[in-house]
Amino acid sequence: MESTAMGLGAFGFWLFIAACVLGGIWDAARKRESQQETLRRLIESGRDINPEVIDQVMRAGRRDDTVARDLKVAGLIVGCISPGLAVMGLLLRQVNAAALLPLLGAAALTACIGGGLLWAARTAAAADRARDGARGRGAG
Repeated sequence: MESTAMGLGAFGFWLFIAACVLGGIWDAARKRESQQETLRRLIESGRDINPEVIDQVMRAGRRDDTVARDLKVAGLIVGCISPGLAVMGLLLRQVNAAALLPLLGAAALTACIGGGLLWAARTAAAADRARDGARGRGAG
């Protein structure tokens, strides 16, 4: 009975992950469909459409700075999980001494992942600044 419950729990977890992935795919498809519908209506209206208008419609609702911000938020969240895992290992050591090392290892792993995400956020922000600087020099 216990193995059945564990199997159902694992199945539920992967079902949740699949739902999140499919929801993200569906959302992106709906946004692209909306942009294409807007372009279609512009073309049907007979208005003069230049590449600048097309670019503006395709960029609508999308912010360029979200990648660096999202990476930073994810890095902070994952990094804050690390001390919690270490404390949990110290507390569980009272019940089962073998629980300490695996949880300390998991804490170290999450700390490394959080640090990597923060580094990626910093790199993405620097690339955005460089791109915006080049864009400003090219426009002037």
